[in-house]
Order: sequence, then C-alpha cells, then structure tokens
Amino acid sequence: MRLLKKLILLPAFLLAFSFTTEAQIAVKGETVYTMAGQPISNGVVLIKDGKIERVGSGINIPSGYEVYEAKVVTPGLIDAHSVVGLAGHLNVDADQDQLETSNPIQPELRAIDAYNAQEALVGFLRDQGVTTVHTGHGPGALISGQTMIIKTTGETVDDNLIEASKMLAFTLGDNLSRAFSKPGTRAKGIAMLRQELIKAQAYLEKRNSEDDYSKDLGMEALADLLEGKKTALVTVHKANDIMSAIRLQEEFDFPMILDGMAEAYMVIDEIKAGGYSVTIHPSMIRPGGDAKNASMETAAKLYEAGIPIAFQSGFEGYVPKTRVVHYEAGVAAANGLGKENALKVLTIDAAKLLGIDNRVGSLERGKDADLVMYNGDPLEYITNVTGVIINGEKVK
Repeated sequence: MRLLKKLILLPAFLLAFSFTTEAQIAVKGETVYTMAGQPISNGVVLIKDGKIERVGSGINIPSGYEVYEAKVVTPGLIDAHSVVGLAGHLNVDADQDQLETSNPIQPELRAIDAYNAQEALVGFLRDQGVTTVHTGHGPGALISGQTMIIKTTGETVDDNLIEASKMLAFTLGDNLSRAFSKPGTRAKGIAMLRQELIKAQAYLEKRNSEDDYSKDLGMEALADLLEGKKTALVTVHKANDIMSAIRLQEEFDFPMILDGMAEAYMVIDEIKAGGYSVTIHPSMIRPGGDAKNASMETAAKLYEAGIPIAFQSGFEGYVPKTRVVHYEAGVAAANGLGKENALKVLTIDAAKLLGIDNRVGSLERGKDADLVMYNGDPLEYITNVTGVIINGEKVK
C-alpha cells in the first residue's frame, strides 16, 4: 500500500518539480540600455519562462533567481541581412548554399530549405551578441531566393524560427555572379525583371479569379510580392542603379527595402521621398567594384536625414564569410552616427525595419528575453561579450 501511494504521488511531485525549475534569471548591469527609454544606471532585468518579467533600478531580486552581473547590458543584437547558415565557415562547395547559379531568377528558392542551425558561423555570431539574423540567399542573382528570420540558437531550423519567408533577395548592377551568361548589361537585367513581374501580374489575376489554376512556385513568390505579402530586398550600390530600383518599384508598386547602398549619400532626397528603408553596407566594406565609393559616414548621413536604417553583416567571398554587426556599428558610431544612435540601429530600429519589434529589439516586459552582457562599452573593440541569453536561456 505504501509503495502504491508513493507511485501515485510521484507524477504530482515531478509536475511540481518541473514548475519550480523553470528558468528564472536576474541580470544586473551598471548600465542597462533598454532601447525603450533612457539607459538605466544600476539596472536589473528579471527573466521568467523565456520572457522579460520586469526591468528597472532598485528592484529586489526574488529568491531562487540565478543572478548575473555585467558592466553593460543591451537587448540582443540584430543582423538585418546575412547569409549565415547558408554560407559556412569552411568556404568549400559543401557549405556554400547562399547562391544557386543555374538561373539568374529563382524566387522559388527558400532559405529555410538550406539553413544549417549548427553551422559554426551561427555560433560565432551568437557568441558576439547577435541573437537574431535576417538571413537567406545572398547577392549575385537578379532574384536569388527567399530570406528568413531566425534566432541564433537551436539544433534545427525549426527550433527558433521567427519567419520562414520574409523577403525576396534581388541584386542590381555589377554585383551579379559571373556564372550567369545573362544579363550582360544593366538594361538587360532590368528588362528581365520587368518581364517576370509582368508575368506575375497575369498570374496573380488568375490566382485571384480562378479556383483551378496551374501553380508555379516562382510565380507564387512574385505574386505574393505584388500583393505586398513579401518585400523586395534589393542589393544595389551605385546611384544610377539605386534609381533603377526605385523606378522598378514605382512601376509595380511592391514593398522594397534597399540594401548595400554604397552611393546612397548621392541620392538621399530620392530615397527619403520614396519612404524606403536601408540595410546599410558594412561600414568596413572593401571599397571596390560597384562599392568603390563606399563611405564610413553613410549610416550617419542617412540617419540624420530621417531614413530608417539597420546594420548588416553582408556577404564576403572569402573566409570567414560574414562580419559582426556590432563592430560595423562601432565604426559608424565613430564616423558621425554616435554611440547611442548606433545601439538603437543595432536593436530596436532593426527590429522595426524587419517588422519583429513586438518580440525583440528592446528590453520590455513581455518581450522575448534576448539580451547581451559586456565587460565594457559594447562598441569598443577591446570589450568582450561576457554572456548571452536567448529566449531566457543561457547560451554563452
């Protein structure tokens, strides 16, 4: 009888134990940047069940909370355009899935079908405080595929996926891969895109009016773009190519974010008039080819003009394949943007640009518990990331 009673009570005990062992963490920072107001001196962030429970100063930490201390605390950093997870650190054919070179227009390709959550570069960025990435097929094709948004933790792509299909990656100008036989010129590239979008208009009309139509994956993606369900992420650098992107957008009236933008400072008025956001080229981009006129002051100039921007790691054709956005932000901060503005661009501004600010980008009650701890100024090169929490879980 005693044994029976023990067996009956055992599930209840295990259930109670599971509730008492939920993650409860308190992070104390000499300076806490919430991105929802002024920085807090001697602040505390309480975390429970993967969400932010409370943020402020003078908070009494309840018993049972695991406590961490840091010089500076910020929200998790956001990389607004990357190829990490598709492009790997070995730089061999087996880990280079960011660009399919069989056709220059392939909107049907999905990043989610190629993303490797266990790629070493994902872990590298996570250890540097990057907790969310907007990643996918990279520059090099007129339309290279569909992007996705994901947290930099988990064993599989499904573990911390935020959005499976966010944008369509376009490339204009001289950034196209030499693997393609066409287009050979800028005019041909725009003509090819216009033709595909005209086909997509006809396809969309059929999709909206006919129950029985022949489904085409590429046309489905472009029809979603024309309906505003997806956004075009257009990688472009030269001023004349920026204007071509704007004309294309105006003709077909689809949502568009401009990416790269080495010569953006030459056409600031046109960018602002169109209401476009910009994922700015890495501040330390190699100034060559279409990006030969890149400037470390571009971020500051666009920000001052009131144009929404976010930092990106971009794509490198050599090892280690990706940059770290908070280093790029540090350079931009030193070249006119300023430290607090740079931190905003790295966090809440990037979240707003990507449409995920209801979950990430700031330390506020109810948001995902993604935060980074530092032993000094986050934008100083000699500062180290001392801890990273994603969804309330210690990952560094």
